[in-house]
Amino acid sequence: MSTSASTPAAFGGIDPATVSARASSFGGQAAAYARERPGYPAAAVRWALEPVSGRAPLRVLDLGAGTGKLTEALVPLVRQAGDASGIVAVEPDAAMLAELRRALPEVRALPGAAEEIPLPDASVDAVVVGQAMHWFDLDRALPEIRRVLAPGGVLAGLWNLDDDRVPWVRGLKETAGSTVTFLNWRSPSAELESRGAGGAEEAEFPHGQRRTAESMVATIATHSLFLTLPETERAGTLARIRAYLDSTPETAEGEFELPIVTVALRVLPG
Repeated sequence: MSTSASTPAAFGGIDPATVSARASSFGGQAAAYARERPGYPAAAVRWALEPVSGRAPLRVLDLGAGTGKLTEALVPLVRQAGDASGIVAVEPDAAMLAELRRALPEVRALPGAAEEIPLPDASVDAVVVGQAMHWFDLDRALPEIRRVLAPGGVLAGLWNLDDDRVPWVRGLKETAGSTVTFLNWRSPSAELESRGAGGAEEAEFPHGQRRTAESMVATIATHSLFLTLPETERAGTLARIRAYLDSTPETAEGEFELPIVTVALRVLPG
């Protein structure tokens, strides 16, 4: 996950130091992140790549790739277009990058950040970003993205958001004190357009993840808000979340489906 020197608009009034700490918090729980976080629906990834889908071989950069959740979804689509070697993943955190390399050894994976991409000019047709664009310093990252994109290339971001229109999910979010919900989600579209990346399009895709109360708590524990809490506060909040899940009919017994909305954004950076 790429850190930023300034506070992205997605974080409202949170100070830059806190945002930076949260952005760099994932590496210590890289294995848990790889195990617990959801992947991405193929329909959303296909939509993200649609503007360049006719190119062969298709060259795609997964930027801020983390443990490879989005990279994994890219592999079959890019392979259909030609060759999976057309994918390159770039991630600044060494532990997250190690998990990606372990899971997807066939993918070229490089250390690097959105603000300093280790690729040549005009070397990819698409830059895709899963659950990470909100961490970027867009003033620095957008010129880099434009540099590595071939003419007519596309920039796409995807986010998995718990669907808190569902009452029990809304209750879970309130118990967790989460500031990122589907109902109050603000995508970076306006930020991108203000920096000259025109023609932003957005789409939503239904998604879900099979969870138990135990694995749901484990998933929430990989979120940056919880990774940066003092240990006693973190343990207390996670215990309240588990109590909520154990007392809620939809989640108290065995497996349940966590409803997710995958929000996808694509722009032609110009």
